[in-house]
Amino acid sequence: MKQYRDYLAEFLGTMVLVLGGCGTAILAAPAVGALGVALAFGLSLTVIAYSIGHISGAHVNPAVTIGLAATGRFDRKRVPGYIGAQLVGGLVGGAILLFVASHTPGFLLEAKSFAVNGFGALSPTGASRGAALMIEVVMTAIFVFAVSATTHKKFPAGFGGIAVGATLALIHLISIPVTNTSVNPARSIAVALYVGGDAIGQLWLFILAPILGGLIGAYVYHYLAED
Repeated sequence: MKQYRDYLAEFLGTMVLVLGGCGTAILAAPAVGALGVALAFGLSLTVIAYSIGHISGAHVNPAVTIGLAATGRFDRKRVPGYIGAQLVGGLVGGAILLFVASHTPGFLLEAKSFAVNGFGALSPTGASRGAALMIEVVMTAIFVFAVSATTHKKFPAGFGGIAVGATLALIHLISIPVTNTSVNPARSIAVALYVGGDAIGQLWLFILAPILGGLIGAYVYHYLAED
């Protein structure tokens, strides 16, 4: 039955990540700005890592799960269950945020008010599709590289949560102006499906680019740290 506890942990962890990160972007961005949103994502992941890391590994991201599985750091048979739990957890988090935001005076459900990832008209700075693709691949590669490092037997015990949380915050500081920062297909799907339209039309990039970047980051670390 442990695998079901793992799936529940991934469900809850991804829900919390969406509530903490996307929730700050949707409900508090005018007050805290991009720095606050970046810190919210980083702090959310840090809390998640220390809460469920000992249960499921706290992937809460399909790009992490796929990258670790591809390099032999995670059981490939468990990948579908993990990704399924992450996607459902993200969607539940998005639904909670939609309910809360919809009951806030003046809220209009649209891409820029609901933390949607995008390029062109959906990018905070109008970044092109190519720029969005590049930043998402590179940032996810950096993130999964850092996550892979925390799984190494020589990594200092007890510091994994701090490392991955700080890395996620840094990545958001760099890429929020470009795409609103995905590096996580579950996070992107969690809000895009409720907005619809172009948010869904552009979703393919925020599924494929993080997965590609995750594989690159995982394989680079595997090569460097191979025993």
